[in-house]
Amino acid sequence: MKQDVDLTVKHISLKVKNKNFLNLKLGLSNKKRSIKMAEKTLSQLSPGDQAKVVKVAGAGLLKRKILDMGIINGVDIKVERVAPLGDPIEIMVRGYHLSLRKQEAVNIYVEL
Repeated sequence: MKQDVDLTVKHISLKVKNKNFLNLKLGLSNKKRSIKMAEKTLSQLSPGDQAKVVKVAGAGLLKRKILDMGIINGVDIKVERVAPLGDPIEIMVRGYHLSLRKQEAVNIYVEL
């Protein structure tokens, strides 16, 4: 019984060390991995950057307010301007301009 447990642990650690093997085993491509690494919050984008909303975090009224303004998963966003001190951020979403506080923009996850 003890030998079976030791073999299983060695097998798992071997897979983790060889990331390429693990990705092939799980069916992940390099393209999908690079998209995950490009995921940022809206507050991290610069003027002129375009992105697609992946997730809206937060809780309660703040999340509801963001969703009501039309910022939902899959929507394209373009950062138009950022104030000199970084707050607020002006974006274009669904054909209209919207200004968000940096505190609100931190809750919006996007992919480039």
